[in-house]
Amino acid sequence: MSWRFSLWARTMECNMRWTAVILALMIACSAFAQTTRPTTPPTEPSSPDMMLRQLLSPARPSAKPLEPVTFPQEDQTSKTAVAPKVETQNLVREGSFIPERIGRLTRTTEGQAELTFEADGLALKDPPMIILPNLNLMRMESMLKNASKDLKFHVAGTVTEYNGRNYILLEYVVAKQDDTVPTSKKAEDRDNTPIRP
Repeated sequence: MSWRFSLWARTMECNMRWTAVILALMIACSAFAQTTRPTTPPTEPSSPDMMLRQLLSPARPSAKPLEPVTFPQEDQTSKTAVAPKVETQNLVREGSFIPERIGRLTRTTEGQAELTFEADGLALKDPPMIILPNLNLMRMESMLKNASKDLKFHVAGTVTEYNGRNYILLEYVVAKQDDTVPTSKKAEDRDNTPIRP
């Protein structure tokens, strides 16, 4: 009788395990079925009249077109110094003194006074230097205003450097005499003595 009881107990234990496994599978399947069901109820097929009305109805207003984007202007200050894909300018070291060079007073696109050097026959490629405002610059401007032609100037000054450009503080300015004027007339017209600090 004891062996029958132990056989019955083992059978019951085995049946309980199988029941637990089957129950767990049923719960998992029902949970999976719930997650895969669509959230909206199935729509009934629309009638042909309804489809025809939808096709013939005026088009819905489309989305608003995108407005153009405005980007801020690029900084032009450094572009006047070195243009892209152009050989770099020869910069003069800050603090250098230019003893005497011949140049013209020109203007940049922004209207700044600029000293453009004359070629000296030595194949120098000196870029123009922006003239720092002082009395010598004012004197050059007044001489140009009163002259009936383009003037060249003998200049001397100290060089500074900023943002890839050279600047010059003029310390000496004299209008260059025209080579075509006779020497006697040059002596008479010498009213442009240099301004020295």
